[in-house]
Formats: sequence, C-alpha cells, structure tokens
Amino acid sequence: MYTRRRHIYFAMMGTCIGLFVLAWAVVRIWSIPAAVALCIVAMLIPPVAAMIANRRGPEDRWWDDPSGDPQSDEWWDELDGKKPPRR
Repeated sequence: MYTRRRHIYFAMMGTCIGLFVLAWAVVRIWSIPAAVALCIVAMLIPPVAAMIANRRGPEDRWWDDPSGDPQSDEWWDELDGKKPPRR
C-alpha cells in the first residue's frame, strides 16, 4: 500500500510541476489569466498530495500499536503511563 501511495504522490507532484511549466512556457503566450488559473490549480495539488501520501492505510502499523516485542511494549506502556513503573 505504501508503494501505491508513493506512486500517486509522485504522479500528483509531477502534474503540479507540469502545470507550472505549461502555464508559463506555453499558455501565457495566448492568455495570462489562463496561465494564472493553471498556477492556482497547481498550487492546490501539493497539500492534497501530502495528505494522500501520509494517510494511514488499514494495514499500516500505528504509532501505539504493539510491536510484538514484549519487553519493548512494556517499556513504552510504562513511559506512556499505561502501566505503573517496574520495581
């Protein structure tokens, strides 16, 4: 799943760069407002791409999920206040 999100992210960022280049290398010759509109669309793509790339998938491990190592999980539970300190 991570690979798929990464490919989508790079495709969106490539589209963003392509829109900027297209706007100021080609479209501005015929229409400045159209070039500005392309840049506005391109400006909206990076935040959406970041949200898509960083969202958690159903099979992704979340930060507080058990790691499978009992000693490490116990240590983290103690640090998070989920268990009293060992004596």
